[in-house]
Amino acid sequence: MAGGRCGPQLTALLAAWVAAVAATAGPEQAALPAEQSRVQPMTASNWTLVMEGEWMLKFYAPWCPSCQQTDSEWETFAKNGEMLQISVGKVDVIQEPGLSGRFFVTTLPAFFHAKDGIFRRYRGPGIFEDLQNYILEKKWQSVEPLTGWKSPASLTMSGMAGLFSISGKIWHLHNYFTVTLGIPAWCSYVFFVIATLVFGLFMGLRIFLFLPSTEQNGRSEEAHRAEQLQDAEEEKDDSNEEENKDSLVDDEEEKEDLGDEDEAEEEEEEDNLAAGVDEERSEANDQGPPGEDSVTREEVEPEEAEEGISEKPCPADTEVVEDSLRQRKSQHADKGL
Repeated sequence: MAGGRCGPQLTALLAAWVAAVAATAGPEQAALPAEQSRVQPMTASNWTLVMEGEWMLKFYAPWCPSCQQTDSEWETFAKNGEMLQISVGKVDVIQEPGLSGRFFVTTLPAFFHAKDGIFRRYRGPGIFEDLQNYILEKKWQSVEPLTGWKSPASLTMSGMAGLFSISGKIWHLHNYFTVTLGIPAWCSYVFFVIATLVFGLFMGLRIFLFLPSTEQNGRSEEAHRAEQLQDAEEEKDDSNEEENKDSLVDDEEEKEDLGDEDEAEEEEEEDNLAAGVDEERSEANDQGPPGEDSVTREEVEPEEAEEGISEKPCPADTEVVEDSLRQRKSQHADKGL
């Protein structure tokens, strides 16, 4: 009887001890740290890290089944990142709508390769072997890069990121109204419509008030520019007038010099003519009255005598020459005036 009573007690004690050991071992096992992920989460504040070195990025959403299927493969790929000399990151499009807009993500999951700030879209499967071969064999070199306005670092895509960020904030606010506060969806829509109208009216009023001042400033600037142009034209006209005056003075001086030269030449011509007339007169005076020999010569050779007489200057010719010289002097005097 005693042995039968002790058996159940020992069994109960053994069961209690096993339960105590299991209870103490459970928390210790739960306290063991989980394996740290090698995938780096990317946000709007640290996404510029992909501009340096080589990266692979994955855009996903927590509710996306296709994204969940590639999670384990992406983790394996990240563990081998050191061997492949590549960094691996991921972007939650729900938490970071701005980055999804910057990369213009329209399908999930979406993969991108980045090499020193040059981005390319990876369209292969999210399997570790394919990803590894894509890096080792440098298959990304045959893919057209996202350049120009398509580049995530461009100004255009920065604006797109801002639009996506605003839409994401509106979506979160809508969820806060409908889920957290329990407001009906149509009330949330009415609120956003009214907010849009108020914002539009505010912007219109601001433009209406500040636009006239900007127009006045613009007009004053235009008037100032017009005055500057007018002053420059007046200065140009004054300089042209001065140049014209100088040129006229130079022309008059040249004309005066030419007139003096002409007068000197005319005086020389007059002196030469006067000297010639004086010589002819002296020769005519030296010749005496014609004798018998000359008479007989004239009778024998009348033609030669007539030619000789015609060669001798007569007083009428000298008067004509003097009259022409006087007319020239008067004409030059008129020109000088």
